[in-house]
Amino acid sequence: MVSNDERAAQVIADTSGWIDRVVIGLGLCPFANSVTTKNLVRYRATDASTETELLLVLEQELLALASADPTVVDTTVLIHPDVLRDFLDYNDFLDVADDKLQELELERDFQIASFHPDYAFAGAPADDPANYSNRSPYPMLHLLREASVSRAVEAFPDASRIYERNVATLRGLGAAAIARLVKGE
Repeated sequence: MVSNDERAAQVIADTSGWIDRVVIGLGLCPFANSVTTKNLVRYRATDASTETELLLVLEQELLALASADPTVVDTTVLIHPDVLRDFLDYNDFLDVADDKLQELELERDFQIASFHPDYAFAGAPADDPANYSNRSPYPMLHLLREASVSRAVEAFPDASRIYERNVATLRGLGAAAIARLVKGE
């Protein structure tokens, strides 16, 4: 039997490998390499099994990130493999997560990016390779500092075109090839 610590370590390893192979490797997020190579990403795998438990963990992580020195922890990837496995439930939870940001009065300081194994953009077919820009090995919430996002966007030429470039890259590779990359095959 695998311990909770061993499982959490595996979930984090799977996630950081996905970030290296897909997010950084395909250049989907030109800002990810810097925080990753500087070890400024906090990975948190939770064993939460209900939305209520996840919301408590999210609150803890937001408060921890708010009090952390950004030169030590700039961003947090909160991975929750046992809750919100259904994408529509996950998508509904994003409003709850944003409400938590407001309740904590942190909406000007942080934003929450969404990633899920079955992620699909509104109006896009489920098999559209472009969905892989937000498909991850497990459901997760990426907590980002607004100041860091603003600095990164200002420093990156044509930041508004990142999405278009990602769509072209992902569609060029095709869903099957990308699915193998996500899985580490």
